[in-house]
Amino acid sequence: MEAASGSSASRARELSRNQRRDSEGSLDFPNLEFEYGDSDSIVAELSELYSYTEEPEFAANRDCFEEDFAIHGKGKKWVELEENEHKSYLMRLLDGLEVISRERRLKFARAILYLAQGVFDDCYTETEVVHWARYNVFLLYEMGTFGALVELLNMEIDNSQACSSSLRKPAISLADSTELRVLLNIMYLMVEIIRREGEDDKPEWSSARDGFRTELSSLVYNGEPFAVLLFSFVNKYCNGHTPHCPIKKVLLLLWKTILFCFGGFETVQELKMEKRAKLGLPPLLENSIQVTRTLRATSPPASAMDILEQQQKRGRRGRRVLVKQDSLDIYCERDEAREEEDEADDGDSGIEGEVDPLEREALIQDLHSPGLAPERWLFPRCLPWATKVREKDIEEFLEVSRCKFIGFTLGNDTETLVGLPRPIHNSVKTLKQHKYVSIAEVQAKMEEELQKSPVSLGAEEVEQTSVEILYQAMLYNLPQYMIALLKIQLAAAPTSKAKTDSINILADLLPEEMPIFVLDYPHCVIHELPELTTEVLEAGDHTQFCWRNLFSCINLLRILNKLTKWKHSRIMMLVVFKSAPILKRVLRAKQAMLQLYALKLLKFQTKYLGRQWRKSNMKIMSAIYHKVRHRLNDDWAYGNDIDARPWDFQAEECSLRVNIEMFNSRRYGLHHTDLEFAPVDNCLQSVLGHQVSLPEDFRYSYELWLEREVFAHPIHWEDLLQPLT
Repeated sequence: MEAASGSSASRARELSRNQRRDSEGSLDFPNLEFEYGDSDSIVAELSELYSYTEEPEFAANRDCFEEDFAIHGKGKKWVELEENEHKSYLMRLLDGLEVISRERRLKFARAILYLAQGVFDDCYTETEVVHWARYNVFLLYEMGTFGALVELLNMEIDNSQACSSSLRKPAISLADSTELRVLLNIMYLMVEIIRREGEDDKPEWSSARDGFRTELSSLVYNGEPFAVLLFSFVNKYCNGHTPHCPIKKVLLLLWKTILFCFGGFETVQELKMEKRAKLGLPPLLENSIQVTRTLRATSPPASAMDILEQQQKRGRRGRRVLVKQDSLDIYCERDEAREEEDEADDGDSGIEGEVDPLEREALIQDLHSPGLAPERWLFPRCLPWATKVREKDIEEFLEVSRCKFIGFTLGNDTETLVGLPRPIHNSVKTLKQHKYVSIAEVQAKMEEELQKSPVSLGAEEVEQTSVEILYQAMLYNLPQYMIALLKIQLAAAPTSKAKTDSINILADLLPEEMPIFVLDYPHCVIHELPELTTEVLEAGDHTQFCWRNLFSCINLLRILNKLTKWKHSRIMMLVVFKSAPILKRVLRAKQAMLQLYALKLLKFQTKYLGRQWRKSNMKIMSAIYHKVRHRLNDDWAYGNDIDARPWDFQAEECSLRVNIEMFNSRRYGLHHTDLEFAPVDNCLQSVLGHQVSLPEDFRYSYELWLEREVFAHPIHWEDLLQPLT
């Protein structure tokens, strides 16, 4: 009997594996082994800096270094010298950056780049390359290399001759941006390597890291942070002033600079906790990134052909099974007939994690096998997020309840429950238990008070953090920077339409001659590479993906969530521009965080998309229920919310824009000066003694002015003697 049951279970598992194998081509996509974080590994980040067409330049950098080092290196290799000898040679290279000849400057810059790349010709493994790159980069920073590179970068940005020569060419290639690429490569390597903490870091390296972070955040580069210089470079590129700019390298360096100055996700989480404690708010319920990392991706929706094939296979097995329409529904519904005493055993009988539909079917078959089937089997029903309730939600709930039961309202009072039935008392108690006050809500209230009483409350003390310094430096040109980044984003987005009036983002990818070798740095400088042929390209690994592309997609969805959350006017824009089909296609990528933020954006829109859409996309509704945070009194799955009315969205957007402008005006003096709050001169003699400039033709019409403005309006002088009431 046991042998029979074991063979039956093995057959069921084999059948499930065959089904999964058959459905891989159409139903299921591979899970993406991706971990969302501040950045990828150090080797991957160094590799992403270079395009495949830059591979010949590695040898050019090495040759420039060895040509000069052979004269002054005393017949030794770089890795054989002492630190003082390294420093003396670096001083020679830095002096070479100040020569007049452009060609000689480029050779010295290439030699420095070779050192920053890790003197790969003296190394045998990628680990050695990274080790010497770290050593050389910290030495370069100690010798003041970064400041010299910034001066050269400013010279290249303002080089009108290079710009005009690139404009005269029919097509811009790598040769037009050689100097810029060399400088940006060195600066990127310095920022990325110094930013990362290593286990074998020397004490002086830690202090150098702190000093470099302060330097990049301060107003030391032409009176502005280094990131503002890069933003200005991006703006010039999008305006057509520097068409030969290697925009990818500029954006990568800009990203690493901001990440280095502001810190990563752990730093943000620590700052949130400190700010909440300072404002007297309870600690955070959870870390959203850590919670999302525990989620598993769901399978994409099944096609009609896949559903028919599964039904036919089940029919041939002679089993009568109800097939679910969509594989996004990964959990079984709770059995309403389950007795209360059995609910205590859920933790032991449940299955941890999220179960794939096909794996769940195989498990059900195993449980149906003789000798293995219990009376019932359970799947997890717990939700990953803690429930949140806003203060506004409690106010709206009490407003509706008071209107219904006592016939009048009490405004924003959330404490008085007189006249309301006991179930309402219990509901309010439950809502308050899950109330969450964000830092933004407290800051918004503080801003309202400052706007009402700007003089009595005094000027706000703004802490000069790295974020504040950068925001103040960018504020006046912030719209231009935003437009420039959007232009690059649109130019990089795939589309079937021809882009006739678009910026050239491929200028730093097109060589004068196509290479015959490919893959990554530092692998390409350590190992021999196969020849690049059509067969090699066609036989590539299609399961791989670009870390930065997926990282950027998640960030774009997160930014879109921040822009639209609780703002119905902007949610309506998602509906107007038909974002729902695009977000549904995003769900085909099996990555939990990407799916989560796509589902959030879909949740915002469900109340506007209509009943028919919700009925046709119950798979999406189910996935939202299982993945996205719940709000206790949020009827997102229906259309009954009062705030869902779309007719006042323009006024809401205008009000939001006015509030932002008032905040910038008050905090940074963007639109007014200190004269607005200057004291008023009420002395009659001093006012009459002021010299007033009048137009030249005033003397011809002053009599008419006197009749209209003075004599026609009687002055009641006795009113001035009356006491003020």
